[in-house]
Amino acid sequence: MDILIVDDEESIRTSTRMAVEAEDHYAETADSLEVARKRLREEKFDLLFLDLRLGDDDGLELLKEIHQKNPHQLAVIFTAYASIETAVKATKAGAFDYLSKPFTTDQIRGILFKAQKALKTQGEIQNLENTVVELKSEVSRHSPPARFDSSDPMMQGALDTLFRAAKTPASILILGESGTGKSVIARSIHENSHLADKPFVTISCPSLSKELLESELFGHVKGAFTGAIKDKFGKVHAADGGTLFLDEIGELPIEIQPKLLRLLQEREYERLGENKTRKSNVRIIAATNRDLKKSVSAGEFREDLYYRINVISVELPPLRARKSDLMNFANDYLDYFSKQIGRNITGFSEKGLEFIQTYGWPGNLRELRNVIERATILCIGKTIDRKDLPTSEMLAPQEDDSGVVVPGADVTIDELESEHIKRVVERVENLQNAARILGIDKATLYRKRKKMNMT
Repeated sequence: MDILIVDDEESIRTSTRMAVEAEDHYAETADSLEVARKRLREEKFDLLFLDLRLGDDDGLELLKEIHQKNPHQLAVIFTAYASIETAVKATKAGAFDYLSKPFTTDQIRGILFKAQKALKTQGEIQNLENTVVELKSEVSRHSPPARFDSSDPMMQGALDTLFRAAKTPASILILGESGTGKSVIARSIHENSHLADKPFVTISCPSLSKELLESELFGHVKGAFTGAIKDKFGKVHAADGGTLFLDEIGELPIEIQPKLLRLLQEREYERLGENKTRKSNVRIIAATNRDLKKSVSAGEFREDLYYRINVISVELPPLRARKSDLMNFANDYLDYFSKQIGRNITGFSEKGLEFIQTYGWPGNLRELRNVIERATILCIGKTIDRKDLPTSEMLAPQEDDSGVVVPGADVTIDELESEHIKRVVERVENLQNAARILGIDKATLYRKRKKMNMT
């Protein structure tokens, strides 16, 4: 916990801080209400120890101010004037508990234990509230329901591995092209894990500059960099006890990678500009559309970090490789958006169905969702026809994120065949298995690879 101790007696501040730190909590002190107000404006504390009398000031007045802004703030009142009347006043003002001076280390330890239990309960309530907000938000954003079943063998295997690993503390790495549903699956892994009642915190690695990303992850203290006008805790602190989802970890700057490795190995980190080492117990789920092995070889991603996050690793196949699932998703989205806008659209025409089944979907589920939503809005009949679907000029380029050709692209049959053979060979153990999948003999595969200059 992060704790602020407010008392005008130095001996009380010192002894309380020592007792708090002995239990492995972080403590700051303030010797007046003015200093306390300033720190409370700048930072959030889990627990406040507050003296009832600070010179001419009344600690209960500050407590009333605090609870007007944050009714959930836990505060313990120090008093040398213990009485039933004092206890009643402190409770009415919102005090979590109170301690009579002089107090013992055991009493402080007991307060800390009770506070941790109270914070855990608050956290569980907050998570439920957040879930309700997110569900409402998803409806307002017209987000279709997630689907976690598949008739595709590769996808079945990936989902089975992920959800078996969900109930373990192992780090998980989800690979796959953009739009394949990595972030949705990451959240579902958390919800099916032993941490389901704990925080799920997401950070997008490519979204910020190096300095701001480091601050967003680990937090900073005032003055750590230009614009750091007050202390701030980061996503690691917010996710403590739960799951930290690192989206597109392949974009994580090389300078930050050692700090993430330390967090994974030692459960320790420091805020930017601060020397104090902090503890954090988070479960890491990471996702990327990059080939991390190539990034390691190119010196763009640390090899030790790669192996640390790669305890459980799966690759989600692109939508074009999941023909058996494609129409299930298309029909799900059509049903969802039809209900959202109050339309009775029964399905796809023959031409519409042909487009859905033959288009390469380089944007994967994200592109499919957007196309179906648009078609549902523009459709004038009972079925979605080809004319309701985007023209070739409106569609995403038929390439994946690596610039690799996909079915439906403006490429030759030879280029498409070459890419298909390359991908099959890369994912199987030997050429015999590759030949079997491709439906040719090993000698034919050898000749084709030689013709295509494949090693």
